[in-house]
Amino acid sequence: MADASPRTDISTDDTDDQDQRFERVKAIGVAVSDPSDRSNDKSNQKTLRRLAQNREAARKSRLRKKAYVQQLESSRLKLTQLEQELQRARQHGMIISSSGDQANATSGNGAMAFDAEYARWLEDQNKKVNELRSAVTAHASDTELRIIIDAAVAHYDEIFKIKGNAAKNDVFHLLSGMWKTPAERCFLWLGGFRPSELLKLLGNQLEPLTENQVVSIGNLQQSSQQAEDALSQGMEALQQSLAETLSSGSPSPSGSSGNVANYMGQMAMAMGKLGTLEGFIRQADNLRQQTLQQMHRILTTRQSARAILAIHDYLCRLRALSSLWLARPRE
Repeated sequence: MADASPRTDISTDDTDDQDQRFERVKAIGVAVSDPSDRSNDKSNQKTLRRLAQNREAARKSRLRKKAYVQQLESSRLKLTQLEQELQRARQHGMIISSSGDQANATSGNGAMAFDAEYARWLEDQNKKVNELRSAVTAHASDTELRIIIDAAVAHYDEIFKIKGNAAKNDVFHLLSGMWKTPAERCFLWLGGFRPSELLKLLGNQLEPLTENQVVSIGNLQQSSQQAEDALSQGMEALQQSLAETLSSGSPSPSGSSGNVANYMGQMAMAMGKLGTLEGFIRQADNLRQQTLQQMHRILTTRQSARAILAIHDYLCRLRALSSLWLARPRE
């Protein structure tokens, strides 16, 4: 009995040590497992967020698809309606395709013919101006200069005649300025330049001027400005009248003969008003022509030569500016 007691104490101590070691291993195991659990939670949260985002993207995609289908259906209905209106218009004799195609072809050919004539005129103008420049540089006599200047002024009269014929075929082509460079179109007024603005640009080029010349140039500029304002107001009134004519009544012909008649009457009125555009172009070119001729009468021979050269150089710079702008480097 005395020998057994110490061994029992030793066994108890060993058991306690084993229990402590087990607790430490368990604690270590818990400590090791916690990061894994947290990582799994984060992964699960990311998965849930990704699924939620996918569901939201799918929902938006379905909405876009639904809107697109609705838009297609609406476009189909509008196209069907337009086809029906077109068919009704044909039945009432509103559209004659052959004559319409022929008119479009004639208009297109007229614009192309004018562009070719203008290009030829511009080439001849360059030759006449170069001749005038050489005469001025060589200090030619006033008699020789006068002959060259008269030819240059007469050459301007030719372009006004060409434009008058072109306006009968396609007045919109002249008004749009598509026969000119983009920079020139920025300063376009009723198919050409503003005479009053041109006189302002020539102010520094014509000095020295006599007192009578200053007064005459000032009066010419003022009268040109007044005529320009009157033509601009007339053009604005025409545009307003056209807008009112086209916006009144039924927007499109329907099947009834009464509505078709009203529609045709409305379009006939608009066509009649468009016919006055040719008159506006003709009056604007007449003003330009008269301004150049009167300026030629006011100035001396040498001053007229400088004026023609200055006008030509200004227009050449505008054309060069357009070329440089179109050729600019783009990122």
